[in-house]
Amino acid sequence: MLNLLLQTTIEGDPDDWNIDRFSRLRSFLSGLQDNDGQAAFRVVARNRTRRGVPDPVLSNLHDSEVDQLWLFAVDVGDGLTTEDCMGISRFRRRGGGLMVTRDHMDLGCSICDLDGVGAAHHFHSSNLEPDKARHRPDNPSAASISWPNYHSGANGDFQRVQSVGSIHPVMRDRHSPTGVIQYLPAHPHEGAVSAPSDDASARVVMDAASTASGRRFNIAVAFERTGGGGGRAIAQSTFHHFADYNWDPSAGCPSFVSEPPGDAMSRFPEALRSTQQYVRNLAFWLNA
Repeated sequence: MLNLLLQTTIEGDPDDWNIDRFSRLRSFLSGLQDNDGQAAFRVVARNRTRRGVPDPVLSNLHDSEVDQLWLFAVDVGDGLTTEDCMGISRFRRRGGGLMVTRDHMDLGCSICDLDGVGAAHHFHSSNLEPDKARHRPDNPSAASISWPNYHSGANGDFQRVQSVGSIHPVMRDRHSPTGVIQYLPAHPHEGAVSAPSDDASARVVMDAASTASGRRFNIAVAFERTGGGGGRAIAQSTFHHFADYNWDPSAGCPSFVSEPPGDAMSRFPEALRSTQQYVRNLAFWLNA
């Protein structure tokens, strides 16, 4: 059994994207079984301790028994300390699996200092997208949210995603008519990710099209295990692909979410099945 940590970069504010808002993800991962029919993962879910000081778990992650970290960067830039980033980076260097996700504009930009994976995430004020033509809002209806803010649909709806390049293991889906993952939850303003140009272990494995501009944007970047023993990793464009609210809007959301939700995820069960297949793929690939 592998130890999997679901972790946010904020304290447990009940009116924010705290770890309780990823309860359906936790339940699904906890129910996954290995080839012998035994529980494959021991899942722990937690928020960080007080911001501004090193988190006792994250700053020492390299000395822990954790095998995988799924990090939801839901802070406004102050979620990780230098010590936290060092602990997480050392964790990956000693072979730990890492899934790091964030959201629009500068939300979650404290992850920029993570070795390798941090460079895959582009923000409004840090590590900007290389293509300057993309330095403008994609979703003009979100007046208070600037770029990057790729519009893939309403919360509660789904988006059609596409495999990029040769089909990566995290994209395979034997129950799909195409043999690959086709759907993920939608979100009105996703963040930006790309494969760092100086990292041969990284490549884009999934993208989608904006429903506002029609531009394609990257959804996931995969990092293969390195020769020095570094673990596998995924950089994901938004944590809303994994949030309860996006799997089922009846789960509720923080009070600051103003956009009206859709209901396509509940009307089209294949979208949730596809999403859960992707989650399963990630969990088993990260430590394979």
